[in-house]
Amino acid sequence: MTTSPQETASDPASGPAAGLDARRAALDVLERVGKGASLDEALKECRTFDVLQGPDRGFARALATTVLRRRGSLDHILGAYIDRPLPKRAARVMDILRLAAAQTLFLGTPDHAAVSTAVSVAADRRETAGYAKLINAVGRKVAKTGAGALEKLPARIDTPGWLWRSWERGFGPQHARAIAEAHRTEPPLDLTVKSPDEAKEWADRLGAELLATGSIRLTSVSDVSSLAGYDDGAWWVQDAAAALPARLAGDIKGKQVLDLCAAPGGKTLQLAAMGANVTSVDISPPRLEKLHDNLVRTKLVANTVAEDMLKWRPEEKADVVLLDAPCSATGTIRRHPDIPWTKSDTDIAALLPLQARMIDHALTFLKPGGVLIYCVCSLQPEEGEKQADAALSRNKGLKRAPIEASEIDGLAATNRKGDLRTLPSMLGAQGGMDGFFAARFVVGD
Repeated sequence: MTTSPQETASDPASGPAAGLDARRAALDVLERVGKGASLDEALKECRTFDVLQGPDRGFARALATTVLRRRGSLDHILGAYIDRPLPKRAARVMDILRLAAAQTLFLGTPDHAAVSTAVSVAADRRETAGYAKLINAVGRKVAKTGAGALEKLPARIDTPGWLWRSWERGFGPQHARAIAEAHRTEPPLDLTVKSPDEAKEWADRLGAELLATGSIRLTSVSDVSSLAGYDDGAWWVQDAAAALPARLAGDIKGKQVLDLCAAPGGKTLQLAAMGANVTSVDISPPRLEKLHDNLVRTKLVANTVAEDMLKWRPEEKADVVLLDAPCSATGTIRRHPDIPWTKSDTDIAALLPLQARMIDHALTFLKPGGVLIYCVCSLQPEEGEKQADAALSRNKGLKRAPIEASEIDGLAATNRKGDLRTLPSMLGAQGGMDGFFAARFVVGD
């Protein structure tokens, strides 16, 4: 939690040769994503990005992120100026063209700088140098007419068909369009305050907006760790939607609570701040180490266990179990625009049996009358609504405990069955929120 998704997008270029390092790094990041890495992994592992500083670093990140966020639009516009599909070995040529087009269409880079630096980047590599004339010609055409073509494109153009069809079936055409629109913009930064009654005070101190749900929201932050309250552990970074499931546990002061698949730990911090005796379980020791660091920073207490929850059993049964199951994470596309291009419907199908096993195993951790909160940061009904219904059909005596709007400060984010369902288009006037699903169950006596 030392960095923010908000970074300056200003172009450092002041001449034909300036800003080349940033563009080369952005190209390397896109190449890693194209080979299956997540955007976060690519940014972390890319050496050419790691050595950048200041405006160059911010611009490289903005370039790569914009290409992924608006890839459908970019490919449609570029396709009008490319006579035949490029061979697979020329994948980096297409990325160079996307980077040039993203600069002129979305980032305000002067046309000549976007095109000339694209040609220079292509000249660096043997596999792209032969396409310099094509890159120059297409780049100039996009700079001249691309903006007009962009205005005519529908929002769905930046969403792969399999995702669009899923959202249209699950939420209807109007909500699907609103989701796609929300994914086109960089999200704000949300914080959860350790002491909720101090949220207004911290919002005023940080110049932030206090949301109705209790989160505080900032629109632009370059370094989270430099903000007031960070060193004192007064708050932590957590999207407004991700902060809702822990609240569904009710009054848990002094109760035994398990947070399963807990890292990076925002929900653990919430549960601990609510006075629960928390045990946090996650399969990843490095991610748990980050959770431990945040517990130290916030001066909160929780037990941490580095185990596969499917192979683990608690020493005593719990009053509440919160299971934030592994999922497609399609609810976080605003923050992770690589997801539509690195995942598929087959990936989701492979996750469904795992989620079902986790639900059934988590139920064995509960006392009679105990509460299970199952949640996923997914927009896919298969991982949310349908998974909850399937759990009820498999487990006799398990009952759904509908969520009341008053529990989430009146936010209109419950479905007909009483489950939590947030969409990226909610709180749209204030910058949106992640897509999240949560169902609350009670185990029979």
